[in-house]
Amino acid sequence: MTIQLQPAPTEHRNGSPAMGSLAFSLGPSIPGGTAVYRVAKEIHFCYGHRLLNYDGKCRHLHGHNGKVLITLESQDLDDLGMVVDFSEVKRQIGVWIDENLDHRMLLHRDDPLIPELKRQGEPFVTLDVNPTAENIARLIFHAATRKHLPVVEVTLWETENSFATYRGE
Repeated sequence: MTIQLQPAPTEHRNGSPAMGSLAFSLGPSIPGGTAVYRVAKEIHFCYGHRLLNYDGKCRHLHGHNGKVLITLESQDLDDLGMVVDFSEVKRQIGVWIDENLDHRMLLHRDDPLIPELKRQGEPFVTLDVNPTAENIARLIFHAATRKHLPVVEVTLWETENSFATYRGE
């Protein structure tokens, strides 16, 4: 990267004081380098769950105000100088989370509560594993890859100080 300082005029054409200006020129990548660009998008959603065959408090139905951080990575930038436009991440995976996870019960497919939720018309999602933070992070990761986003990592906060991260295979 080259930084070129350009002298600032002392005043504008209209006589008002002028601010200094800087010009930045990005040089070529380092030969043989492994530079990588990384961006992340944070998305909030609410969900409920419980864990089957678990001996702690999480065996009971409960809910979370979850926060997910989706990390994307690329060695190259697009024509606008971005890995992916943040609004595109929100449109792709944020909408998927809203439509599939937000304000739903996430349950193991063998959960005995499922018939009652069906009878009541309540929204729920079944997983073939316990709906732990680790497994929900993995679920979101795979949803992002199916949408062709260059995701490398998903971190899900169940609470303000408890989170799980899933990185791709």
